[in-house]
Order: sequence, then structure tokens, then C-alpha cells
Amino acid sequence: MKQKENNVENPLHQLANELDGELFFDEFHTKLFATDASVYRELPLAVAFPKHANDVQQIISFANSHHCSIIPRAAGTSLAGQVVGNGIVVDCSKYFTNIIELNEEEQWVRVQPGVILDELNQYLANFGLFFGPETSTSTHCTVGGMFGNNSCGTHSIIYGSMRDHVLNAEVLLSNGEKVHFGNELRDEFLAQVEGNATNLKQSVYKQLHSLLKNPKTQQLIQDKFPPKEVIRRNTGYALDYLVQSDVFQHNKQPINLCQLLAGSEGTLAFTTELTLNLVPLPPKHKAVVCLHHQSISAACKANIIALTCKPTAVELMDDVIIEMARENPVQKERSKFIVGKPKAVLLTEFMAHTKEDLDHKVQHFLNQKEIEDLIYHHVVLYNNEVNKVWDLRKAGLGVLGNMVGDKKPVALVEDTAVAPDALPEYIAKFEELMQKYKKDCVFYAHISAGELHLRPVLNLKEKEDRALFYNIGKESAELVAKYNGSISGEHGDGRLRGEFIPIQYGQEVMKLFEAVKTIFDPNNIFNPGKIVHTPPMNEFLRYEENQVTKKFDTVYDWSNDLGILRATEKCNGVGLCRKSAAIGGTMCPSFQATKNEKDSTRARANILREVLTNSTAENVFESEDIEDALSLCLSCKACKSECPSSVDMAKLKSEVLQQKYKTKGIPFATKLMIESPYYIEQFHFASKLMNAALRTKLAKRILGIAHQRNLPKIQATTLQQWYESRAQSSKNQLVQTVYILNDEFLNVYDVEIGKAAVELLESLNYKVKLLTTISGRTHISKGALVKAKAIAQKNSKQLQAIVEEQAVLVGIEPSTILSFRDEYIDLLEGEEKEQAKKLATICYTVEEFLAKEKKEGRISQNQFEASEQSLLVHGHCQQKALIGNNDLLETLSLLPNTSITEIPSGCCGMAGSFGYEKEHFEVSMKIGELVLFPAIRNAKKEEIIVAPGTSCRHQIKDGVNKRALHPVEVLYQRIKK
Repeated sequence: MKQKENNVENPLHQLANELDGELFFDEFHTKLFATDASVYRELPLAVAFPKHANDVQQIISFANSHHCSIIPRAAGTSLAGQVVGNGIVVDCSKYFTNIIELNEEEQWVRVQPGVILDELNQYLANFGLFFGPETSTSTHCTVGGMFGNNSCGTHSIIYGSMRDHVLNAEVLLSNGEKVHFGNELRDEFLAQVEGNATNLKQSVYKQLHSLLKNPKTQQLIQDKFPPKEVIRRNTGYALDYLVQSDVFQHNKQPINLCQLLAGSEGTLAFTTELTLNLVPLPPKHKAVVCLHHQSISAACKANIIALTCKPTAVELMDDVIIEMARENPVQKERSKFIVGKPKAVLLTEFMAHTKEDLDHKVQHFLNQKEIEDLIYHHVVLYNNEVNKVWDLRKAGLGVLGNMVGDKKPVALVEDTAVAPDALPEYIAKFEELMQKYKKDCVFYAHISAGELHLRPVLNLKEKEDRALFYNIGKESAELVAKYNGSISGEHGDGRLRGEFIPIQYGQEVMKLFEAVKTIFDPNNIFNPGKIVHTPPMNEFLRYEENQVTKKFDTVYDWSNDLGILRATEKCNGVGLCRKSAAIGGTMCPSFQATKNEKDSTRARANILREVLTNSTAENVFESEDIEDALSLCLSCKACKSECPSSVDMAKLKSEVLQQKYKTKGIPFATKLMIESPYYIEQFHFASKLMNAALRTKLAKRILGIAHQRNLPKIQATTLQQWYESRAQSSKNQLVQTVYILNDEFLNVYDVEIGKAAVELLESLNYKVKLLTTISGRTHISKGALVKAKAIAQKNSKQLQAIVEEQAVLVGIEPSTILSFRDEYIDLLEGEEKEQAKKLATICYTVEEFLAKEKKEGRISQNQFEASEQSLLVHGHCQQKALIGNNDLLETLSLLPNTSITEIPSGCCGMAGSFGYEKEHFEVSMKIGELVLFPAIRNAKKEEIIVAPGTSCRHQIKDGVNKRALHPVEVLYQRIKK
């Protein structure tokens, strides 16, 4: 939808009407796009989502006419403030997403700039091809952003950077002229230089030739640019590539202005298409040798040895990264290969076409005599384990957000590169710099290329550290220049390093850069203030000087994050929440469906931070901006584990709603939804009447339910009534007692599943008792936290008897039992929190409990019938987020002769009451259509659909008209009676 604006005289409104895409200039959208993954913040004039090149031309024309700027943007993962500015942000990640053409024989692909790197490589893998350059943000970064930044990544020692792989580019120049850049020999280039220029392209060629043809200028560039040993050199404009071409050296080496545009950060032209050269898929066999070091210095020395053994990658993680990773559920699992507490771990990868060749390479490396003195431990990981290691390394930037408090590892010196042989001495000198200022620093990343991401720990809210931000940046640039390195290896100059470029190159080269900018962009409309003519690097920061972090009286205990605002500030903008369903994972389901930045976890955190920090309203939580940002949050909890910074948006949303209710009260329909467990329990005798009433359009309208939805049926007999009336099992039972949590869903809706659970566990010789209580799940999800806290207090206190009994409490519905282990602890304080923690230790999902019992040998496949079956399994989103699906799959493996396939789906789209609500129905079904619904439609007739979540099963029924079974139903059907 375009900007809602009735002022026809507003030129932005007129531009919006002229575009086929969207244009927004309201405060909400400008706040969303005021930051990227850097420390910078500046409100843009507007945000555009063009649908095609003609839209971009319209925006260029507008910028020239109205003297405003254009800021090209893709996924917004820039670390140097490249996409922060006061002009029109032009986001190409929503519509410029087509893979246009593939030539297998010549091994190239033509794409639009919004294509995501991992999705491109998924497509290319079908043809045995691969695009070499990569980044740690490969799940969500785009090739256009990579081109603008000249990205490279982990394997740059073999694949180089984007500059080495872009064959051709279709771009729009600053006057809107569509042009093509590619390889040109001397005669082709000079043909456009001769005579009078009739268009801007010819003018660019003519002026570039005039600027660079002087041999003294060429010698200046050769002398001042870093040597070839520094393979990551990304500072300024790549004039060294141009002057080495046939045009100036008569060497038959084509000139290609794509090499200049790579790394130009959208300051010279707007890219609409790229042609990329491809390489064959990497060798099948991989190994990573993980060396454990007691110092960064030892790791730097080991890197030099590793490079002599011709690895495919060498990366480093320091102790801060490792410890922060251990705070995140997903990364903690990936980091289990690390033994003890190393100061640094060096990750050296080898690839080979055969296992024998791979083993030879690994052993050759480990046989290097100097290695033994530099390590205290090593481990070698192979094939699938290698991917986990690289996923852990890639999470490095994000996990740094887990550092508690206002002091954070800041992107400042994180992009310096020197020759690998010079790295040990350079790092030693840098450590001296940190000691001088008494500051800690994080060290990680691309050690093989002489580029370590160095992140000083600073508090940019404090005046003293803001001054150090500048001083350390300047002194580190001087240090890099001393070692003939590059102050930017891959992350770019932006507004972070632009001020220091003359330190590396000198003023004469800086004037050449300024001239290049003017040649391409005489009106200075393309991303001004980046690379050249940048504002001071310590202006326009995300936080104000001496900014006070506001405190709020909350229901949840946010003390581990030092308050709700700091919990929000953990988001550093890395943008992993923007990955698509094709990549996998659950975060963030609404963004996966809509592709709107506002529906990402990052956007919600940005708006929350903005409002909580700057609003002067009496109740800041009543903000319409916050309501808009959170409207499509499904509270799936995926961000708590998949976000490297562990931003728990479900918890934040719940608290925001509670704070809003303080002054506005709980809406009537929401209150009915929250309290429905009480009403159903009280009036259960009239279940038939309630079922009939809930099917009516009037009831759905009152409750705010979509008319297309079928509400779950209240059963005539509750599970508690059935349990009390049944004859108790006479089987010989084990001493262990298992309590089944008979929650508000199981007791009245999923009664048959509850029966199956009781009889299954009894058949497995457990003493089963039913514990009927309301979990508070509806209260938590709808933000009625005061009542949820009371429920948590009551349950935690009363259920201590089960803890003392050394029994276990097993949940059939994942979201309710996991509340006991997650939200209850956050809701309570003091002794009550300790009680909740004790209770949490005995709480299991039923699949988790059965998997544990299987592992400990108390149940086995022998207790189940051997019958051939095929199961298609969809995991519950909160279950996946908090404990993973391994126990679910392990439990189903108790069934002999059974094929088990996990659907690679994220959230089903129902998410409790979310998908029932009329305003969310369309998005809910769209989420289901991403992966889940197509997978079930394509299932074989004999395949049984399995889903532990009650809302998941209802979504599957509404979406594809198929009944999904709970795992206990499948198991009970096969138990030997």
C-alpha cells in the first residue's frame, strides 16, 4: 500500500502516485529505515520499494528536481552506515528478486540485485554450480548489497571478492540513463572517449580517461594502494584495477567499470541487474581442524603455518565470541566441540574429492612441528559437522549482542586488513593500543586474509567512550597505514571510515576519489556522505551523548538484561530475521510471508527502541507505532533461539500489551479469548450449546474470529471426568510416577489425545496421574501478565510436592508445559523464582520424556508393533525454538519399520489465537503456504501427518483439510497391548 497522504501538493505524494511500487514517508517507516547494522542513525526523507527500473528512474528524476538524495538499500546489513542517510531510501530487496537467466555452458547467471545469496546457490546447486564469494550474512544478504560493498567472506583466499566475479552490470546513472558495463578492450573504450559526449556514459568515459591517463597519476595510485599481498583492500574507489587495464597499459587486459562500481557503496550508480560468473560446486569431502590456543598471538602464528598447507579457509573466534555463543540455545549446541576455555580457536578448513586425499591434507597440517607448541588441544570435524562450525562462526556478529549492559563490542576497527605475515606484529601493536586506553576488544573472523574483525568494547552513550570511538578509529587507521594495509577489507568505508581514508592514501589520492564521485554523480544524489565528503565519523550515532536508559515498572523480570529497554537494544541490526522460508528455520514467519521490513524482528526492535527512548507520552507503550510493528508478531519464540542476540520478541510483545492494558484496559474480545478456559470450565455442562453458539457468525464477530475459521470443538466429557470414572490400570507399574499436565486445551478440546497419552504411558509401565490446572498460556500470549503471574505463583507453589516426590510433569501440548520452563521463571522473583526453577527441572514435553526414557533403556522398540508406516512430521514452533525437534524425532523412532520425514517448515501460521483472528487470517494462511501446506498436499496417500501442537493441527485441517495426529496417538496405535 502506498503512503496515505491527502496533500496533493506534497511532491512526495505525487511521486508515490507515479510509481508502480510503494513510497512511504510517514514517521513509522522513516524510523524503521533510520538504522542498519551499524552504530549510525539518521531519519530518511522517505522509503521506496520500486517494482522495476522505470520506478527507479522516476525516483532519480525526482531527486534531481528536488535536490534530495537516493540511498540504495538491500538487506540493510551494512556495518559502516552505508545505507543511513537523510534522502530517499530505495529498497530493492522486495521486488528486484528474480534470477533472470542461467548459462550452464559458459557458467554465468544474470540476476536482479535483490536475489539472496543462499537462495541463489540453492538454485545453482541443481546444475552443479556455485557463486564463490560469500558472507556471514549469506542467509539474507543480497547480491546487490554484496556488489555495493565488494563482499568476499570466509573462502576469499580461493574465491576472492565480488569484484572478481561480476562480468556485467546494468545500471542507472545519475541522470536516469540506462547503461551497460562489462569487459572492454582499449579500442572499445577509447571509441567513447573521442569526440563530444552525447550522453552521460560517454562523458564518464571521457573524464575518467582524462583523470587517469597521466603516468604520474598511475604511479601515484600504484605507490599508494596496498600491495597485492593484501587481498582484501576495499578502501576508497578501485582505481588500481582501472589503471592496470589495457586502456592505460596496452596489456590486452580488458577494462571493466564493474570493478570500480564494486565497493562503491551506491555512490556512483544504481544497479538493476548483474551478470555473475560461476564455479563448480566445492569438493564433496570437507574437514575443519579446530586448534585451541591460549593467546591471540599464538593463533596468528598458527595461521601463517596453516596458509602454507593450502587450506580453503582459515577463520578465528576468540573467547568472547565463544562465551557469548554459549548464551544462545542454538549456538551453544554448535559450540560443543570447543574444549575448555581457549583464548582463541583457529578453524582451518580443507576440501578434497576423496576421503583419502582429505585425510592426507589434514594430517600434513597437524604434522607441522611448530603447531604443537602453539596449541593445548585440537579436534577435527568432518562434512556435516563442518557446516555447524561455519554456522557458529557466522553467528559471531550477532551473538555479541548478548553482552549485557551498555558496553558493546563496537564495529569500528572490524575491517582492517594487512598481509597475513604482518598480522602477528600488527595485532600485538593493536593490543598495545587497547591497553593504552584500558579497553577490552573482541577478535574474530578472516585471519587467513590478514583481516580480523577487531571490536573494542565501548559504551557509545557515554561522552568518554564516544571520544575513544574517534581516537581508536583514527589511531588504528594510522597503524594500518604503517603496515601498508587497508582500513577496509570488505565492510566498506561508509561514514565510519571515510574521514580516515586520507590517512591510508594521502590527500592526492583522496582528490582523485572526489573527482570520480563528481564524474559519475555531478548533482551528488547517489548516497552522499559515504566514502568521500563524509560527516565526522562520531556524528549521527544511534545513541545520544550521555543518553539516559529509561527504566520501566514491568511485570516480567528483565533484570538479566538490565531492563526492558536494554533487552530491546540487544538487536544490533544484523538482520538474520529477514531470511526466507527457503533457507529454513522459523524466524520470522510474518516477514517470510510479507517480505516487508516492518514485519521483521529487527524492525520491531527498532521501533520499540525508538519509542521507549524518545517518547514523552505518559504511557509510551500506547504508541501506535509499537502497535503497528507488533501487529504481525506470532509470538513463535523463534527469535529467542535463532536470533544470535537472543532478542525474545514474544516476551517483549507480551510485556508491551500488559503495559498498554494499564491505561486502556483489555479489549472485550481479547478478554473473552484470555478467559475462555475459565468460562468453558464453568459452563462445560452446556458444551453442546457453546459449540453451536461458537459456530455462528455473530459469535465469531464478537470474538474477532475470521469467518473462514472452524473453532475447536469442546468435548462432551472432559479428560478429568474420563480419568476419574475409568477403572484404574492393574498392570505392574514402575516406581516412577508421571504426572500429565491436563491443561486448558487437553482437558476440554484434545480429550482423545489425552486418553491416548494416559494409556500409552500406562502400557509402558508408568504410574500415571492427571494434574488438571490452567497453565496461563492464553494470558501470556495475549499480554495479561498480572493474571499470568498469579497463575505461575499458584502452580509453582502447589506443584513443589511433585518435585519433592521426584516424579515428572509431562505436557502433551508443547506451549503449555514449556511455559513452566520459560515464562514462569521470567514472571516470578525471589523465592518464587527459585520454586519455578525447581519445577522446571521436572517438566518435559511428552516427546522429550519418552526420548529420555529410551536413551536410559527403560523403553524400547520391542514394546511397539513392527508395522510399515510413513510419518510426515511438523514440529511446534515454540518446541523447536526452546528445545528443538530432536526428541520428537527420536521418540517416533521407537516405531519399528517406520519412515520418518521432518517437514522443513517453520511456524504453521496459526500460533495460538493469532491465525483465528480476522485481521491475521490472510497472513496466517500465507505462512502456511510457504512450506507446510504444499508439503502435505504433495504427501503420499499413505503418509501419516504428525504434529504435536494443537493449533498446528487445526491449521493443517483448515489449510489442507487433512487430519494430523499427535505423536502420542501414533505411538498408542502401535503399542503392544
